[in-house]
Amino acid sequence: MAIIIKTAEQIEGIRKSSQLAAKTLKHLEQFVKPGITTLELDAIADAFIAEHGAKAATKGYKGYKHATCISPNDVVCHGVPNDYVVKDGDIINIDVTCILDGYYGDTCRMYEVGNVSDYAKKLVQVTKECLRLGINECKPGNHLGNIGYVINEHAVKHGYSVVFEFCGHGVGIRFHEDPQVDHVAKKNTGPVLRPGMTFTIEPMINAGKARCKVDRKDGWTARTIDGKLSAQFEHTLLITEDGVEALTDVYGDF
Repeated sequence: MAIIIKTAEQIEGIRKSSQLAAKTLKHLEQFVKPGITTLELDAIADAFIAEHGAKAATKGYKGYKHATCISPNDVVCHGVPNDYVVKDGDIINIDVTCILDGYYGDTCRMYEVGNVSDYAKKLVQVTKECLRLGINECKPGNHLGNIGYVINEHAVKHGYSVVFEFCGHGVGIRFHEDPQVDHVAKKNTGPVLRPGMTFTIEPMINAGKARCKVDRKDGWTARTIDGKLSAQFEHTLLITEDGVEALTDVYGDF
């Protein structure tokens, strides 16, 4: 499967879907509070997406039943919404991909619940910085591998590790396209970035070891192998003629 260079019409469709995904995460802010379950949060997101004429890409994907992935604390990614009750001090990632008029937009972010420890806050902040540094490498003529190079360099500098078992990916026409976007990579390696490419950067940064283990019960939820915290941020990016547009960065966080 080759990297798809999007047309102007496709880019506009991907942009609208990406914006809806971002608005879904914004909508959830008011609900991510102690006492709510992750299954209830998933239902709220599902309803919001449907109200805007779209559907969640994860529903029915390889048998997955939910509109979001919700990953608290030591869950790295693909957390299955369930009866887990959100509590004070949690850090929680919510990941959503919308399909609007046939186009895909994919994003995730961290939520800090109540009185979060400085230890957890630092991990969240550094993870956000890793995404920002990765986005800064997105420009025509640069190598894709430089994204993973700067992400890993920054995380390691702060004593963290970068998950290598999951990665970013092309997105827009399909849920998962080429290229694979590794968050640990060698400098000046990989495909050369070209205008019209759309893909995600979604670094997963662990406070401890980089390895993950997938829960046998649900077959999806990936946790840190040592039980330490993990954090993740994600944007869908478009390579433009002179740089990059973060299609899911509706609120200017990056």
